[in-house]
Amino acid sequence: MEKHHVLFLPHNVEILVEKGENLIRAAIQAGVHINASCGGEGVCGKCRVIIEDGNVDGGVTEKLDREDIEKGYRQACLSSVLTDLVVRIPIESEVDAGVLNLQQMPRKTARIWEMNLDDLKDKGLFMPPVEKKYLELPEPTAQDNLPDVTRLVSFLKATHDEHRLVVELPVIRKISDVLRQSHFTVTATLARPVQSGRKTQIIHIQPGDTTSRNYAIAVDIGTTTVYAQVIDLITGDVLAQFGDYNGQISYGEDVISRIIYTGKPGGLDKLHEVVIATINKLIKKVVKKARIDPDEISAITMAGNTTMTQLALKVNPKYIRLSPYVPASTLYPPIKAVDLGLSLGDHVTALVYPAISSYVGGDIVAGVMGSGMYRAEELTLFMDIGTNAEIVIGNKDWLACASCSAGPAFEGGGIKFGMRAAKGAIEDFSLDPVSLEPMNITIGNVRPKGICGSGLITIAATMFEMGVIDNQGKFNRDLNTSRIRETDGIYEYVLAWKHETQIDRDIALTEPDLDNLIRAKGAIFSGCVTLLEEVGLRMQDIDRIFLAGGFGSYVDLEKAMVIGLLPEIDPHRVRFIGNGSLMGAKMSCLTNRIRKDVVAVTKRMTNFELSETRSFMANYVAALFLPHTDMDQFPKLKARLENRSNMQKVLGKNGHAPPTR
Repeated sequence: MEKHHVLFLPHNVEILVEKGENLIRAAIQAGVHINASCGGEGVCGKCRVIIEDGNVDGGVTEKLDREDIEKGYRQACLSSVLTDLVVRIPIESEVDAGVLNLQQMPRKTARIWEMNLDDLKDKGLFMPPVEKKYLELPEPTAQDNLPDVTRLVSFLKATHDEHRLVVELPVIRKISDVLRQSHFTVTATLARPVQSGRKTQIIHIQPGDTTSRNYAIAVDIGTTTVYAQVIDLITGDVLAQFGDYNGQISYGEDVISRIIYTGKPGGLDKLHEVVIATINKLIKKVVKKARIDPDEISAITMAGNTTMTQLALKVNPKYIRLSPYVPASTLYPPIKAVDLGLSLGDHVTALVYPAISSYVGGDIVAGVMGSGMYRAEELTLFMDIGTNAEIVIGNKDWLACASCSAGPAFEGGGIKFGMRAAKGAIEDFSLDPVSLEPMNITIGNVRPKGICGSGLITIAATMFEMGVIDNQGKFNRDLNTSRIRETDGIYEYVLAWKHETQIDRDIALTEPDLDNLIRAKGAIFSGCVTLLEEVGLRMQDIDRIFLAGGFGSYVDLEKAMVIGLLPEIDPHRVRFIGNGSLMGAKMSCLTNRIRKDVVAVTKRMTNFELSETRSFMANYVAALFLPHTDMDQFPKLKARLENRSNMQKVLGKNGHAPPTR
């Protein structure tokens, strides 16, 4: 079979592939990431590359205009290798993980909720699931020749009041050598059971006194990103944290694409290997950053949505997407980390958060547990907004949850110039009321290369209040500005001219973009309303809102209310909790109480399938306007819009043009 060399720039990575190989698959093999939101189906247009030398078959689609094609642009997922190639990945098609680890302040108008470690200790809840005991054992003699394991167990019972002990096989394998190397002064690591009456496991033995060095890893396995922390189990402090993009995004950016991929030969094995490789990379990073010995890690806790969890455990997720949407399991036993392929000692146990259903997973359960809403009096609305929006309502007495498919708009998918939050993404925006000229603020304060989700919300809200778009997301074509134009039959607003950008193209917001945004926010708002209706409540009954996830932490609340993504409530009743999944994973490292409570919480959390709920579609249709068909649900915005309209009428009567004309 004829083979060809493919060189990827600017990475300078070269790979040898067979003639006819798909270009995006060649990139995956080479370890080079190209954005492919649709998983290689050819419909998103995000995988643009430039063929600098050589020839490919295909890749010319309606997503590329004539000027792009003349410059050598092609869609990688639809291109096949014909000759040796030099392929340049343009900046807009690359993935930039740098922003994931920047220490940024969340957006204005809401407060940050933080877990209070001192409160945890004061309430006697600081009980890590693994504990170390220093032991000075009597050395064996001709008269005292007990087996080494019996000596260890007997000493723990006699001097530390430890009973019902079981010794793990890895300890049995190493105990004889460790005892004699250290003159019978050792540290034993004990894993506490969740339920009383169960046996405590002796999982590790180390020479000398290492009781002051006991650590755990907490991991959030997100569809897009994976985060890991090193937790000091003595102090409760986070010693290091790092995040990176989930390596699975090369195989599709949403869970459905990945479930479909697992149906291909070797697909499940591949996605399992890729996500485990991502976790191992992060473990190596945080361990080095924290300057600890990997052998002193005693546990790892993991939380992810149902699909991500099953892929990490190499469990077929096929039936999650097929009616009646049944996962393989919602509860998982403790698992040896090495059995999952994790680069940790053979004594380390992986504790995995349980799920509720196919689309309300362990990441949401972790957020509920970590935020403490399940123990609170206040009626709380918990929201994690992404491609799927998960919603939980309740308090210490009851909990109800649901998931609704919002689509990828908030993560840049389905938006012509949409992108994830990275340097160059427009994240803030304002309009001059007279000239309608924009002011774009980007992440990193560099030239723009696209629009991230929080920026999209701010742009749409600002344009709506200024009268640039109507409540259906259509541009006001009577306005006197060259920025509103028609291109290929589609109206758009030019945010940045070609010479102002990083991508050598005008960056514009189109009416189809706005339509996708309205559908996404409509799904989330109607999901909240429907879930409240099902439990006999209204938005006015909510005491507080918790917004989880990286996206929620950077949304301007007032703008989110303007477009009808969130209900119009006092911003002081909203709390950003950040990465709720990671927070819950951290809590599992610090207290066995969480591990005990979580089983009870999952049993009493009622799940509603919105697709099977009659009122959901009616609520959804009502929410397909900015902000809603019922403006009485948004009284403050209604008053502002009426005031603006009255001012324009007054200006018109006085012979002055309205300020937006």
